[in-house]
Amino acid sequence: MALSKKQGIAIGVIAAAVVAVVGVGTAIGLNRPAEAVAAPEPSASASTGEIEWVHTDAVPDAVAALKASGFQPIEPGKLTVAVGAFVPPLSYVPDGETLPAGTEPNIGSLIAESLGLEYNPVVVAWADWPLGIQSGKYDLITSNVTVTEERKELYDFASYRQDLLGFYVRADSPISSIEKADDISGLKVIVGSGTNQEKVLLNWNEELTAAGKAPAELQYYDDNAAASLALKSGRADATFGPNATAAWAAKETGETKLAGIIPGGWPLHADIAAGTKKGNGLIEPVQIALNALIENGTYAEVLKVWNLESEGIEISQINPPGLPKS
Repeated sequence: MALSKKQGIAIGVIAAAVVAVVGVGTAIGLNRPAEAVAAPEPSASASTGEIEWVHTDAVPDAVAALKASGFQPIEPGKLTVAVGAFVPPLSYVPDGETLPAGTEPNIGSLIAESLGLEYNPVVVAWADWPLGIQSGKYDLITSNVTVTEERKELYDFASYRQDLLGFYVRADSPISSIEKADDISGLKVIVGSGTNQEKVLLNWNEELTAAGKAPAELQYYDDNAAASLALKSGRADATFGPNATAAWAAKETGETKLAGIIPGGWPLHADIAAGTKKGNGLIEPVQIALNALIENGTYAEVLKVWNLESEGIEISQINPPGLPKS
């Protein structure tokens, strides 16, 4: 049964800045093709008010599987988990704090608790986690990693969230649904340059043009505040980017609403997953832990805290289908 406690982080809200981030990928590294959020350095900090951290008890089946696996943690009795510190709601360092909060750190801590181990988070730059996992510097990573076929050659994965892109519009917008090319015809859409989401819109525009329909006007902003103002003032109709950050901004400000979501690897689908060194025996206990969290409702509680219910999965899979090699 899930237990919750308040960390009591009494700090001001800067959600307006988060709203601006939604439409502009270049500011926080959203041009990485397979990741929703990835910053070059884990130095960002943010504040989002009082944070709820979800806890759980050890899962006997997961503990037993860990003992039978032969896996030895880097530090006895601890699970060393690589996490990022990028942007809410995924992973960030709240003002006045030293440890990251967000969905990814909380999932990592729940896995550790389920395995009967102490959670030992280590903030890692995006570029550093692959070698760190391979070399045994970290036991596990929970940092918004999308499963790819190439990564599966070196790492084992247990899925825990869908990788989704979201269309968001002003809360008072008459636009209610954006799910296909016809839905963006004639709209002004803010998108990050060089991102997966830009590729989607360019493909949809080609489809519209071929059908003799008006394409969408894509808008690019180097300045987050300008992008936010464009949406609020009506100079843009929608933003299109990683669903997680946009969903959090919508919850915090009430100024935007979800109009549609599509897979992050459109037209293909791949999940976000916890990753570990291939063949080390850890992934099976992790999968058991995740499925126990899903079954007992703890997993749903975490997603609700961060407004990511739309990204939930029904079952964790080991090494599910990933995005193909580019």
